[in-house]
Parts: sequence; structure tokens; C-alpha cells
Amino acid sequence: MIDWVFAMRTSRYDPGVGSTEQRPPEFVQSLERGLSVIRAFTQDRPRLTLSEVARETGMTRAAARRFLITLEWLGYVTSDGRLFSLRPSVLNLGYAYLSSFSVSEIAQEHLEDLAGELHESCSASVLDGDDIVYVARASTNRIMTIGLSVGTRLPAHCTSMGRVLLSSLDETSLEEYLSTVQLEPRTAQTVTSLASLRAILSEVRDQGWCLLDQELEDGVRSVAVPLRDGSGRVIAAVNTSAHAARVSMATLREEFLPRLLECAAEINQDLLVRQR
Repeated sequence: MIDWVFAMRTSRYDPGVGSTEQRPPEFVQSLERGLSVIRAFTQDRPRLTLSEVARETGMTRAAARRFLITLEWLGYVTSDGRLFSLRPSVLNLGYAYLSSFSVSEIAQEHLEDLAGELHESCSASVLDGDDIVYVARASTNRIMTIGLSVGTRLPAHCTSMGRVLLSSLDETSLEEYLSTVQLEPRTAQTVTSLASLRAILSEVRDQGWCLLDQELEDGVRSVAVPLRDGSGRVIAAVNTSAHAARVSMATLREEFLPRLLECAAEINQDLLVRQR
């Protein structure tokens, strides 16, 4: 339920608490520290003691306590006297983004139609640092061991939508990404060579779509294409995923890809109308 909060974890571009690198003189450190307290809660650790919050944020216990009390008074945090946890109202922080990002609303309707037609799950995501973040999803079945929903983060390098989004970066941004990313293997088939990933991204950029075969999770295949704004800039990606036992790579390319491209074109057209 609070995936959007967990999606707020520090990304590659966040300076981190205590860092002063490239901060403007108007930077409000107390706001940064308050947000770091919210980000201390994770899907694996939804309830934390005061000491754990202090350790996760690098604050003193006294400072962490002040921020927790403030967040509790504002309705974002609750406590049983020992353990702290996030309240549902913290979802407003994520949905404020969703409500202002028309791709989410527009893509959702089209993805639901496509998922019903293909009988496979379809999703949309945006790039955030080294990860993709799901902004829309139409699920017909669960083929992955992890639950996917709006707000879920996954590494960009081994996802079809991530590769579509990475391939759209300008050369400077892409080189920055490649110079710092850790290509952690998720399966035996995950590409972990920078040279190989660079070649794949070049191919994806040229052809305008990406096929992925069991690099994120064993038994899961997917195909993704970009979404573009009125100027042609890639702003998101959509994909459909299927179990390898049911759908071959040839079927993904020859049957699913054409329909996914049509779906993306329909979303792009609706976005263009919305932007007028």
C-alpha cells in the first residue's frame, strides 16, 4: 500500500544527508533531514525504533526524535510508544506526483485494454537515477516472485523498460550512468558487462524497442517501447511481460511488439491532445 513511499529511497542523484556538494545557498537542510526520516522506512522494515531511525539517517537520537514527533503530529507517522511506522496519509506525497503526471492516468486505461487483449500484464514506468519506477500497471496474473505495483522500483539495466529509457539519454547522461552503475546480476542471464550493455542500448536506440529474456527474473520475458511527448522526447516506457513457458521470444517480437507499438502510439496521441 505504501510502495510510493518506499520508492522515495535515496537515488544515485541524491546528495545524501550531510553532503554539501553543489547545494544552492537557499538549500533547507532540515527539510532534507525530515524526508530522510520518511525514507528510513522500507518494505522490509516498515516499523522502526527511535535508535534504528537515528542509525538509518545518521542523526543523533535527539534529532531523530524531534523529526519523528513532528511527522507524527502532521499525521505522517504513528507510534505504539516504542515502534514507529508510516501512516497512509504519507501516500499523498506520492500521489501528488501521479496526479500531476498525466502519463499515469492516460496510460492506465490503454494498458488495461492491452492486458485484456493479450492476457498478459502491462506496465508503464519512468527513469529515476539507476532505477525505473512503475507509474501505471494492469496486471492479469503474477509471474514474478516480487509483487509489482505503482511505485515499485527495479534496476534499469536489466529491465526492458529501463533499457528503453536509458537508450533515450543523451551521451553525457548515459556515460555518467555507465560510469557509476553497478551491474548486479539478477539471474544467470543478466548482462553484467558494460561493453555488452552499451551495445544493447545502442541497438535499442536504433530499433526503438527492447526485448528482454529472463535477465530480471528466471522465467520472465518482456518487450518494451517508449512513450514520447509532443516534441518527440522520451518521457516514459511501456511494456508487456509474460512467462517464458507460455510465450516465446518470437511471439513477443512478432505478435506482442506490434500491438504494444500501437498502444504506445495511442497513448502518445492522447498525451498530445492533453498538452494542447
